[in-house]
Amino acid sequence: MSTPTNLRFLDSHEWIETAKDPLAVGISDHAQSELSDVVYVELPELGRILEAGEAAAVVESVKAASDIYAPIGGEVIEVNEALTAEPGTINADAFGDGWLFKLKPSDPSELDKLLTAEDYEKSLS
Repeated sequence: MSTPTNLRFLDSHEWIETAKDPLAVGISDHAQSELSDVVYVELPELGRILEAGEAAAVVESVKAASDIYAPIGGEVIEVNEALTAEPGTINADAFGDGWLFKLKPSDPSELDKLLTAEDYEKSLS
């Protein structure tokens, strides 16, 4: 799968949209592949205020549990409740229906500090 160019990334494999409001956050296709079968997702509470880099969610697979970090600061205004019943959606569609939560950014300029899709792909090699 190619890496969508409309997203920004952390080197810890989280992505965030750049052109919508609110901004969806998820994990990259590379991350879901490394985790293998996702079996459980712990989502953040609605209304939670996150700082950039703060642990916001947990994704558990048959291999490991991984903290998911907020790429930028903001308020959680939506969570993907469908993942509680079907966590494997992250494996099937990491950049689409597998999003975890949506943020209302506190400082949209923080997006400029994140990796572009091209830089993220380079970091994987």
